[in-house]
Amino acid sequence: MENPFKGALSIDFYSNQSKIKWLILIVAVVIGLGSIIYTNQLVEVLKQGEEEKIRLWAQAVEFSGAAEVDESALTFITSNIITPENKLPVILVDSATQKILLSNNVFDKKVVSDKQSSDLENALVQMKQENNPFTIKVKNGQNGEITDIQYVYYRNSYLLRQLQAYPYVQLTVIAIFGFIAYLAFSYSRTAEQNRVWVGMAKETAHQLATPLSSLMAWLEYMRSMEAMENQSELLQELEKDVERLQRITERFSNIGSLPSLTRENVSAVVDKTLSYLQPRVSRKVRMSIDENASRAIEARMNVPLFEWVIENLVKNGIDAMGGIGELRVNIIQVNTDEVCIDLADTGKGITKSKFKEVFKPGFTTKQRGWGLGLALVKRIIENYHQGKIFVKSSQVGKGTTFRIVLQA
Repeated sequence: MENPFKGALSIDFYSNQSKIKWLILIVAVVIGLGSIIYTNQLVEVLKQGEEEKIRLWAQAVEFSGAAEVDESALTFITSNIITPENKLPVILVDSATQKILLSNNVFDKKVVSDKQSSDLENALVQMKQENNPFTIKVKNGQNGEITDIQYVYYRNSYLLRQLQAYPYVQLTVIAIFGFIAYLAFSYSRTAEQNRVWVGMAKETAHQLATPLSSLMAWLEYMRSMEAMENQSELLQELEKDVERLQRITERFSNIGSLPSLTRENVSAVVDKTLSYLQPRVSRKVRMSIDENASRAIEARMNVPLFEWVIENLVKNGIDAMGGIGELRVNIIQVNTDEVCIDLADTGKGITKSKFKEVFKPGFTTKQRGWGLGLALVKRIIENYHQGKIFVKSSQVGKGTTFRIVLQA
């Protein structure tokens, strides 16, 4: 049956979600950069205005120290430029001795006086780091010669500093909000997917129950017939298939509920699954468990669900090999806590960029595939067994190795 999701808008959106995420990220970065650039332009305008105030302040101080300034001019300078609405913190420093000659708007009136000296030095250090100073030339009143050089250091206003930090605070808040929204959306989407999986599984188990009961009754009836006395092999195969249907029903019933995990012999479970599949697949496919693998390795698992995982991986490998090739299973005791099961095929391989995508629902390379097999495998291993599954290695044209990690 052809995949009904192919070409559908929802699956197109899902399969392209990485591209959409990058697009959203790029748009967010552009908006953020635009906000920073615009705010920096405002900051620059405000900063130029503050620099002009300090420059005027420095010129006023320099002008007020000249001998030819009359009393009315000095009063105007002091009242209207040096002391009034200019609230920017400034410190006047002698260039030769580095002695602080004057400070303005540096301290609040509540500051204790014995702390002002060290605090003033710290404020001067901050001012030196923040802005370049303005120069005041001290001239001799008689001949106009320059007798000293003084520097005016200043800090940006509180408003300017807040405005400089604003876009970064804004972006941080937006990023935190976006991250929380993304987590909420992801959780909601995962919960919805889980409900779909569980509903589908329960309904499948319910639908299988009726014909399975009928098959079991017909099998018992066939055993009682004299004509079937010499057909023991046929009956055995029928029993296997009925048992198989029972296991499938059990698997689907376990989806959505917390399955019980027990310590099982990994090699025995895998060998039983391969033995069932071998006569039911192409004879040109050779399946085997590595001879060097220990037969005594145990891991915590739910047998019906784990067998389902192996079957899906085997069928996936057979499809990748086109029904011709070799499929090998290697079981490794990594440490006292973990057991690894490597399943390697000699199929067409997977490009490295697709290593994670193959586990997404809807991803398939087959024309008539649903793209749910590996997604189901990942869900069973990670959600129900608290393990891991990933593509260990793959080469295009040579084959792929999947690794399952279970708790020992």
